[in-house]
Amino acid sequence: MNLEQLRGFVEVARLGHFTRASEHLHLAQPSLSRQISTLERELGAELFHRARGHIALTAAGETLLPRAQRMLAEADAIRDEMGELAGLRRGRVRLGAPPTLCISLVAEAISSFHAAHPDVDLHLTEGGSRLLVEQLAVGAVDIALITASEGLPPAGVSLTRTPLLTEELVVVSAASEPPLSTRPHIDLEQLAALPLIVFDESYELRATTDTVFRAAGLTPNRVLEGAEMDSVLRFVERGLGVAIVPAMVLLDRPALRSVRLSHPLMTRTVSLAHRSDVTPAVAVSAMRKAILSTAAAVARRDAAITSLI
Repeated sequence: MNLEQLRGFVEVARLGHFTRASEHLHLAQPSLSRQISTLERELGAELFHRARGHIALTAAGETLLPRAQRMLAEADAIRDEMGELAGLRRGRVRLGAPPTLCISLVAEAISSFHAAHPDVDLHLTEGGSRLLVEQLAVGAVDIALITASEGLPPAGVSLTRTPLLTEELVVVSAASEPPLSTRPHIDLEQLAALPLIVFDESYELRATTDTVFRAAGLTPNRVLEGAEMDSVLRFVERGLGVAIVPAMVLLDRPALRSVRLSHPLMTRTVSLAHRSDVTPAVAVSAMRKAILSTAAAVARRDAAITSLI
């Protein structure tokens, strides 16, 4: 068994197709097929069900896949760290984060990190906390920003989490429109009567707000639903309605204004996570420091954001 065989196996499993996998690996398809066949002989088990136009993992393949992903991630981390220890100006950071953080905290952290370490390769994976924890478990990302409401690690995987900050969910409206309230807060009953733009049901925020409205016996006045974060903010800026968003997304958006909810207070905790059994490479540790510093600075800019560092 060697790393090239495992890399070929993982790509075929990911793409479900030998031709596409060979193209992605810049490898001739017969060579890739031989790699997989050799690996199957060495392991004494078939890894794929092969049918015309369709490839699926066998039970043995499903067992091998997460282990192969972890082995490849460890091999890549070793190369990166050895290169750094040898004094080479290079490295790689694979960061995961929810979309709501990518347009705020992550954007600022990556900007400052890149300015200090321009030769480090950066890879960003966007997704919900549950998906990101799975990516951490198989070694597909090095570190990830996750929310406390989601993301229990799979059995046998230990994560180290560092709470960064707690932020309120606030109500945003267009700065060009009159304020929603003459007071610094608005209650849920007032909010339910306003034209509300809501996220796609895949968003954790959507589930949170739906639960709160149901618990209060209120039916919100939804004028648009199913949008993604960028679209929601643009619709609000144009005066189509209001939205409930994390406080951080308001940073550097002068076309929006926010008002805090008086009752119930909705918050979420943002943490930075990595696998406890994997020592972060030098570049990953530097990114971690950049995120910690950025989170502390962000919390000082808004009363609805509280630093936990």
